[in-house]
Amino acid sequence: MTLGGAARLTDRIATVLAGLEARLPARAPEALARWLELVETWNAKVDLTAARSAEELADLMLADARVLAEHVPEGRRVVDVGTGAGAPGLPLALLRPDLTVTLVEPLQKRVAFLRTAIGTLVQHGELAAPPRVERARGEDLARAGRSFEVAISRATLGPDAWLPLGAALTAAEPAERREIWVLLARDEPPAHAGWVPARDLRYRWPLTGADRRAVRYVPETTKNA
Repeated sequence: MTLGGAARLTDRIATVLAGLEARLPARAPEALARWLELVETWNAKVDLTAARSAEELADLMLADARVLAEHVPEGRRVVDVGTGAGAPGLPLALLRPDLTVTLVEPLQKRVAFLRTAIGTLVQHGELAAPPRVERARGEDLARAGRSFEVAISRATLGPDAWLPLGAALTAAEPAERREIWVLLARDEPPAHAGWVPARDLRYRWPLTGADRRAVRYVPETTKNA
């Protein structure tokens, strides 16, 4: 897999981010391109992604973050569990510098990549609010009592397992600030006692046409508050 040159990469990023242009932070497209180039370089040696084409890579890395960037409330503390090469948490941090993002990944080689990528973006002045990187599993953070306002995960756990873990990772926060995002391909939204879907976003990855859903869960007590 090759990204096909800077111009084609820029075009793919622009396609995925279409509609956000007026709200993009300065240099966000350049930062996203630099990160994707690093993903391509490292992926030759380290298992970062199973994307089979440049279009699939751009969709996989960016498209879910683009949707989340429009819906996560301002100024929240966000955790991305099982982030792998950084998606969706790292591009979300680039698109929304008001957020405080923590990237959680248990595999050392991927953690090394994340730290290199973030350091490179900071060096180039392209990352105003660098995410924190934790080598851990989501369950480790929950057992340690770590707490976040917004919990996100994609494909690390099945939806039925992720929702209760997300609830544990937000347990110490005020109910009105807690939310869990479940990112789905073919699965139906799960159920978990005390939590209800507040938003069910259906969309299509723009470059590959893959159907996706992002479901936002909130505590049941706040649904109609």
